[in-house]
Amino acid sequence: MRLLEYQGKELFAKAGIPVPRGRVAATVDEAVEIMREHPRPSVVKAQVLVGGRGKAGGVKFCSTPEDVVEPARAILGMTIKGEVARRILIEERMDIRQELYLSITVDRASKRPIIIASAMGGMDVEEVAATHPEAIATFRVNPAAGYWPYIGRRIAKQAAIPGSVMGQFVDIAGKLYALFFEVGAMLVEINPLAVTRDGALVASDAKVDLDDNGLIRHPEFESWRTDLPDHPLEQRARSINLNYAYLSGRGDESVGVIGNGAGLVMGTMDAVRAAGGEATDFCDIGGGAKAEVVRNAVDIVTADPRVKALFINIFGGITRGDEVARGLVAALDGGTWRKDKLVVRLTGTNEREGRAVLEAAGITAVETMSEGAARAVAIAKQG
Repeated sequence: MRLLEYQGKELFAKAGIPVPRGRVAATVDEAVEIMREHPRPSVVKAQVLVGGRGKAGGVKFCSTPEDVVEPARAILGMTIKGEVARRILIEERMDIRQELYLSITVDRASKRPIIIASAMGGMDVEEVAATHPEAIATFRVNPAAGYWPYIGRRIAKQAAIPGSVMGQFVDIAGKLYALFFEVGAMLVEINPLAVTRDGALVASDAKVDLDDNGLIRHPEFESWRTDLPDHPLEQRARSINLNYAYLSGRGDESVGVIGNGAGLVMGTMDAVRAAGGEATDFCDIGGGAKAEVVRNAVDIVTADPRVKALFINIFGGITRGDEVARGLVAALDGGTWRKDKLVVRLTGTNEREGRAVLEAAGITAVETMSEGAARAVAIAKQG
């Protein structure tokens, strides 16, 4: 569950992390009322889950109740990379001297939370890592020991964080680490972590991704779902308890991905990217998936018109290969998806039986994930 900026900032504020004063609005009238109560130089931000909103016109400025009307009217209902902005955040404009970067996510190699920081905030950390790798500081935290101030100081020194805000940085890093575990997050990111003219550190933006498996412990987050700009296919999948995500594919190189297990799905998407393509959307059918689940997953993923090829990658543990194969054949029978646009890798439990079902239907499975990804990308590029 990925949160909107204002939702992430609400969590930050409760954790004691400084954020700009602001309120969210769903209508132009609400925006006018907010500015009437707090007339000050402000920023009007589209609340969407995709980046690039500034370039798309989703960030504007105002100072009075009168001049908030045009920005609010322009942004509300705006479509940015396929998402409709149904909320705007109106918050005080800050006088920023420098933009830093701070995040915590999961390092899958070490199976530990990793703190990432840089003095080059305000841009994608991937871009910074590619062009200025020396500007990125990282620290993998031992969960048994937890976060201590020396960790924050070490990261700050390595990232060249200004000494004048060192103490604030160490404190915010500690609070962000505590929040990461408290809410069961996969990612908490502040970009930029702004250094204001008066020397304060403020979280100017917020990105928070929650682990869906931990949401049962946080029923208070359920009310936020209504504000999240889910794609109709995501809503459809949720109604039948499927883990589906609509992503931003690149047209002619777009591949739909189905797998069983989050790790396998992510690995499959990495393989698709390594082969020169991009995952348009994915569906995790989980362990022990029956034929009906597979059929539903195929129906939903292929309902996305951007999908040019479908790569199904199944590793059978408690998931039986023959069940998957029967569900796949059932999904194709009478459907509109062509077999020549399909790539299947099937290994593990009842692999031989599953392959026999597929071959009887005219489908030949590939041997490896890399082979399947390369074939899927090649099919996608053919159109």
